[in-house]
This record gives sequence, structure tokens and C-alpha cells, in this order.
Amino acid sequence: MIRSPLAAQFMLSPNIEPRRNNVKPDMVILHYTGMDDAERACSWLCNPVSKVSCHYLVDEKGMITQIVDESMRAWHAGVSSWKGAGDINSHSIGIEIQNPGHSNGYPDFPMVQMKSVVRLCNDILSRNDIRPERILAHSDIAPMRKIDPGEKFDWQLLHAEGIGHWVVPEPIVGGPMLKQGDTGEEVTEFQKQLRLYGYGVAITGRYDALTKSQVQGFQRHFRPERVDGIADVSTITTLQKLLEALPSA
Repeated sequence: MIRSPLAAQFMLSPNIEPRRNNVKPDMVILHYTGMDDAERACSWLCNPVSKVSCHYLVDEKGMITQIVDESMRAWHAGVSSWKGAGDINSHSIGIEIQNPGHSNGYPDFPMVQMKSVVRLCNDILSRNDIRPERILAHSDIAPMRKIDPGEKFDWQLLHAEGIGHWVVPEPIVGGPMLKQGDTGEEVTEFQKQLRLYGYGVAITGRYDALTKSQVQGFQRHFRPERVDGIADVSTITTLQKLLEALPSA
């Protein structure tokens, strides 16, 4: 059994199964709970009726609860994809971060909570071979359905502590942009770049609703100042910088 030494308590969920094909985790997926408090979130994640679970939950004061053994497949990602692959649950370790979410005021993540997330991520990375660009948001892998942990989550802080992939976002300025309804080679090239980074966009040459949702997911993570689903100069250049900064294999 793989348990984190940082966990202050264990509330093991029945909503688990073996990782399929005996894969080892090579991703970390960060979520927010979208619930009023961590106690209710823990209860729901451990309720067989819910059909959901995660490996860890971090409350507002930074306390870590382990809910699923790292060796097991938790049910946190849902229908999702990254780099053209599905079954993210088998490939990932899921961390729920207590925050009531966008529909309930969406408060800032307290610094004590963020620091606890940093410690937990470093602890997970000490046991698992996970590349920086595979530490992701729920909204990265399922942007048509999910928006968590959202634009207030401090990815830059994680990167400063050696966790995840990040570049300074390009400033928002005027200039050409791509938006829903646009078609053509520029859209095709942009879709190719999004897909190369990992997003599940279809390369159609049409800036459709799926493309817009993928751009919003990208912006929530990498250009949080404005989340509008429009590929402006800032969004496109930030994506290009990220591709150039990808660690070598």
C-alpha cells in the first residue's frame, strides 16, 4: 500500500479498482471540490453512491487526507483525454483541493493550502516518474465539461517550486485573433499546436465549440488574466513559448 507520509488522516474510498493494464501513474490531475467544505467533500468521495473518488484532498488549512492508495485507480477524471489517450484515471494521481468553486463565489486559494499542495506534489513526484508537462488541471483534460481548479489557482507558484510546466504569459495586447466561426489555414495551424501540446482538439480548420473550449482550458491554466476562448496574440504566443520550452525526452 502506497500512503503519503504527509497525510494527516485516511478516509479510504470504496470507489476504486486496479489500474488497467498495470500502468504506473505518469500524470497528476488537480481539481477543486466545488463543495461547501472539505468534510462534506470527503464524505462524498467515500460514498459508494457517488461513483467518484480521488487519491488526496487538501483542505483550506492545508490538511491532507488520503482517500485512495496511489497504486489504485481512483475515479476523478471522468471522460477525458491528453496527448490522444483516454483512461486518464489509470494514468494519474488525482488531488482534490477544497474550494466551493465558480458557482459558489470562487474564493482565492489560501497560501497555506497552496503550500500544502506544493508539498504533496513534491512527495508524489518523489515516488513516481512524472514529467512536468503532465501535471495538469481537470479543465485541461476535459475542457468541455470542467473548469477546475480554475484561473485563480497559482500554477506559477507550483512551477517556482519545481512542479509543472509554465512560461510567463505573453501580455494581452491588440492585434489579430482567431475566434469561434473562423475557418482556414491559420485555424488549422493553431489547432495543430494545441494538439501537439496535448489538448484534445480536432484538427478541422474550423474554430468550433470544441476548439473554443480547449482554448478556455488552456487560458485557465496558462493565461489566466482573460478566459474568453479567443485565440488572441497573447494566447497564441504563450502556447508557442510553451511548446519551445517543453523538456527534452
